[in-house]
Amino acid sequence: MKVEEIRVCILRMEGTNCEQETFDAFRRLGADPEFVHLKQLEGRDLSPGEERSLEDYQILMFPGGFSAGDYIRAGAIFAARLKASISDDIVKFIEDGKAIGGFCNGFQIMVELGILPAFDTTMTEHPEAVLHSNDSGRFECRPTLLKHVNRGRCVWTSKLEPDELRLIPCAHAEGKFMLPQKREDELYHRLFDEDRIVFRYSDPSGDTDASYPFNPNGSRFNIAGITDETGTVFGMMPHPERVFFRQTHPDWYRRRIGPEEGDGRKIFESVLEYVSSKF
Repeated sequence: MKVEEIRVCILRMEGTNCEQETFDAFRRLGADPEFVHLKQLEGRDLSPGEERSLEDYQILMFPGGFSAGDYIRAGAIFAARLKASISDDIVKFIEDGKAIGGFCNGFQIMVELGILPAFDTTMTEHPEAVLHSNDSGRFECRPTLLKHVNRGRCVWTSKLEPDELRLIPCAHAEGKFMLPQKREDELYHRLFDEDRIVFRYSDPSGDTDASYPFNPNGSRFNIAGITDETGTVFGMMPHPERVFFRQTHPDWYRRRIGPEEGDGRKIFESVLEYVSSKF
């Protein structure tokens, strides 16, 4: 499949606010993204011709923002509506080898939906993890350094080098990745052993045990992004769509050096390369 034939569903509802940057990232690389409201997949309250089917896309994106105002828990309402209306379509999408990504609120939605971490099934009935309130008790909006620790499972980071550091900003109040306390040691071991961890927060030296402010939320093991067993389902708290170009990095005005490419671009390039070769 040629890149220009790859259709990307940028799924949104009331409260999402990062869909434009996500759309632009895919469009700049030659793909065919489309804004799709949840109701268009649910097939309700539509005018003729507005209905959409998930099977017509190769990539599904959950953008950042504050879907449904983040009432109850961040991402919970969006996930509940998805599960009630198109859960079978999402499971088939994953089982067909198509790619799903989510950044910030998108990651929260995917955890609430049960497609991450998804240890033993494609979509779990109940969430297996949570993105909890930051240890600081504040909304953290800052540059963050991420270390790419995935050994090859995740198709979204295939163009990144092992242990490479990337500067990707975060903006969240609930980003602390946590697993059930009674099983956390077992499940964290599985994340490491099965190559499910993709990014860890780091300091400039590459130390992934660095604490606040390098770890903005207090996630154990500085976990910032994970993938599922297939490697095609990927969520992370920071926002790669905000650093597609070098000039949107916080230090660009002082340095004005380096390539035009920003530190988030290769994430989009990686998944497009995967889809192009798969279909």
